[in-house]
Amino acid sequence: MTALMSAVVTLLLLRWDLIPGFDGGGRPAGTRVEGASPPAGQPPLSPDEDTNIRVYNKVSAGVVNITSIVVEFDFFLSPVAKPGTGSGAVLDRDGNIVTNYHVIASARELEVALPDQTKYRAAVVGADPPNDIAVIKINAKPERLHPVPLGESAGLKVGQKVLAIGNPFRLQNTLTTGIISSLGRTIQTDSGDRIENIIQTDAAINPGNSGGPLLNTAGEMIGINTRIYSTSGGSLGIGFAVPVNTVRRVTDDLIKHGRVLRPSLGVEGYTITEFLRTGLDLPVDRGVLVARVHPGSAAESSDIKGASEVAVLYNERVLVGGDIITHVDGKAISSSGDLRLALEGKRPGDTVQITIYRGRSKLEKSVLLTELPRQRGFRF
Repeated sequence: MTALMSAVVTLLLLRWDLIPGFDGGGRPAGTRVEGASPPAGQPPLSPDEDTNIRVYNKVSAGVVNITSIVVEFDFFLSPVAKPGTGSGAVLDRDGNIVTNYHVIASARELEVALPDQTKYRAAVVGADPPNDIAVIKINAKPERLHPVPLGESAGLKVGQKVLAIGNPFRLQNTLTTGIISSLGRTIQTDSGDRIENIIQTDAAINPGNSGGPLLNTAGEMIGINTRIYSTSGGSLGIGFAVPVNTVRRVTDDLIKHGRVLRPSLGVEGYTITEFLRTGLDLPVDRGVLVARVHPGSAAESSDIKGASEVAVLYNERVLVGGDIITHVDGKAISSSGDLRLALEGKRPGDTVQITIYRGRSKLEKSVLLTELPRQRGFRF
């Protein structure tokens, strides 16, 4: 009897369609399944295909094609207008669009094509070369604009599925898929700056994809596609995206102020090298040797000292005697670039803890950051 009951239970588990009120897939009768009714003659869509279709249908209307006209000079020094192309994502119904700075850099004219094939002249709202982000704006009716929802880049996982929509080689509204291959990468921009916390993906990204959104399976932007690693100019499955938390912070400032409100210490200095360490008998082998402290700066208010004399090392004049910055908020500083990155993401008015060496004495400074003055050349 026990064996018979077991066989009946097994049969029922394998045949949901024998249970009243359930269909043959183990779902309550009448349950709608996306993709379960494909065109006649086509096999049912898989859950992964359903996801691709759903995200594309949700987001593609908000991804635009950007054409830039750059004036170059031919062999005879005659001006020649050459078009470039890239992608962008609609941010709001006011017509603000986010893209990469390198897509619009040096452009004399910008034209935006919406997926409905309407075209508009675009104006630059603001640009942030250090993060390779720019915002441009078009004058389009709000009903033609479909903002791409912004997600969250904190908490992303390697292996998580991602989708990219863009215009590679001017093929408008192309979808590619992949996974997050790595997190926390650092890449260098055309301006020579470094961007941290970059997302690496194997979703195919080609020329023309720059500025388009990288999406999660909810159809939310988690990054802006910005770079590929390639030996041929095409995709090798190594693409990079600026995380959306950086995009959100930068675009908010660009739209409100036309620039990013960056904090500043108000110092200039040297990256400590073995040459400087041994030549000056410094107490540490990494950090930034402060050469100048600008008047009225956060560093001056916090009593950070600049150089007090000039030394000649192997026929080079070096400003010496200043403090050495080794840590910001506990993060080790190995170069001037590290110092800039340590301040990236901070806001004017924030307080940071800075570790310095003055001579051979280690000191801790609490520094209230001020806004980076636009008229000065220093970067941190």
